[in-house]
Amino acid sequence: MKFISTPLSGCYVVEPEPYTDERGWFARTYCKREFSSIGHTGEWVQLNHSFTNSAGTIRGMHFQLPPFAEIKLAKCIAGAVYDVVADLRRDSPTFLQWFGLEISAINKKMVYIPEGFAHGFQSLADNSELFYHHTQFYTPGVEGGLRYDEPQLGIRWPQELTHISDRDARHPLLDEHYKGI
Repeated sequence: MKFISTPLSGCYVVEPEPYTDERGWFARTYCKREFSSIGHTGEWVQLNHSFTNSAGTIRGMHFQLPPFAEIKLAKCIAGAVYDVVADLRRDSPTFLQWFGLEISAINKKMVYIPEGFAHGFQSLADNSELFYHHTQFYTPGVEGGLRYDEPQLGIRWPQELTHISDRDARHPLLDEHYKGI
């Protein structure tokens, strides 16, 4: 696996290195020893799977609050998405900066998302599916969210918005609610 630094400290694009032959390909998507090279020592305790049926749909921007903040590893297994992370760590030099890239079943890229980041994506193709590994269990009541159109972030989504959940559309703006981030 290759770990490619992003402009956001601690966030990586992970590129599997598939072995290919006449049968197809095989790739490792996680190895404790290899992930330790980027400082990952957490245990993956939950694996989630999402399906998005329409291109243009936005999910996110989600996170869990301390002490339940989590590391995530996102991988697209069908279709394609524009995956976005935003740094919410007040003491970080990249506080309130974001990074996005296309991850797809074809390019096999993954995104390693540290604690203290919000995460979301826009489906670029119908019938897109993601797997997410988490280092914390989902804990009701400690989840948070940022609006997809938060002006302090200025995320540039690649497609026109077609669908968003009522919950995601109603996340408050940073100035209204997240003064404690």
